[in-house]
Amino acid sequence: MLEIVLEDIGRRFNRDWIFRGINCRFVQGNSYAILGANGSGKSTLLQIILSSLSPSEGQINYLQEGRLLEIADFFSYVSLAAPYQELIEEFTLVELLEFHFSFKRIIDDMDLKKLLSLLGLEQSAHKEIRYFSSGMKQRTKLAMACCAATPVVLLDEPTSNLDVKGIDWYHQLIQQFGANKLLIICSNQAHEYDFCQHQLMIEGYK
Repeated sequence: MLEIVLEDIGRRFNRDWIFRGINCRFVQGNSYAILGANGSGKSTLLQIILSSLSPSEGQINYLQEGRLLEIADFFSYVSLAAPYQELIEEFTLVELLEFHFSFKRIIDDMDLKKLLSLLGLEQSAHKEIRYFSSGMKQRTKLAMACCAATPVVLLDEPTSNLDVKGIDWYHQLIQQFGANKLLIICSNQAHEYDFCQHQLMIEGYK
């Protein structure tokens, strides 16, 4: 079981504090929603949890079965899907998936053919990512995150660029592949997080 423990976490830009004093324990097998208005610091906090951004104050610890993990080792335990996440535009879909899962092990009982079927993009398997619509790209990001054999999945605005059919697909994806993972979702739209068991309102830490 993996846990992420935040102790008095704060982050500021210049002299302005985005948030301060966040104490929270995220535990595998649970789902969490980080909520707040646009610009409130949700994505900043997610980047701190991801360890791609350092807190201005406080401490974050990663524990695997109670054993402290080095921050540099956390990469192999976490997957991310976010609007600011770049895809390699020159790759075809097949090339992108093969490249991604050379770094992250794919979940059991999943392979490239099944993943293309899950995406509904069999006909676009050899199309370059640059020719994908924004919705196709978002589906690809979500599938890569949720189908990686990592105990932690971080999703930032997961239904951005998805239509109604795509939102339904997102819910099915989470239901099918989100169990037994530590799922953290940054959002201000209820349909993205209404299944989450816990909520953290970031405006309470200003």
